[in-house]
Amino acid sequence: MAELTFVDKVAARAGVPPGQARPLTEAVLRTLTERISSGEAAALAPHFADELSPLLIKAVEAPEPFGYDEFLRRVADRAGTDRPTAERGIRAVLQTMHRVVGHREFEDALAQLPADLRALAQPLPHGP
Repeated sequence: MAELTFVDKVAARAGVPPGQARPLTEAVLRTLTERISSGEAAALAPHFADELSPLLIKAVEAPEPFGYDEFLRRVADRAGTDRPTAERGIRAVLQTMHRVVGHREFEDALAQLPADLRALAQPLPHGP
């Protein structure tokens, strides 16, 4: 069996079909890139497949200082989806990214995000 791609893993985590997971993944990576410095984005890029890594290249160094609601709005708009699906997508992309990138680089990049956005990277507690 072929190895699952990043997008396949996001689809499984978010509970969406792969066709919806791709625009969600791209929207989250683009928005994350706007929110973090170009140095942190460039450090993440080599961990992604060739079709996703260009999304982490920035033209400007400075991160844009927007919060959770704006992050969610941008992802929902870019992915053409509703806010609850965008939130699941953000959570799925960040959690998948954590495994792909490794703890230290992931923590370095997420340190630039507000606490409520960083919280989406934490796995949800499972009920009984």
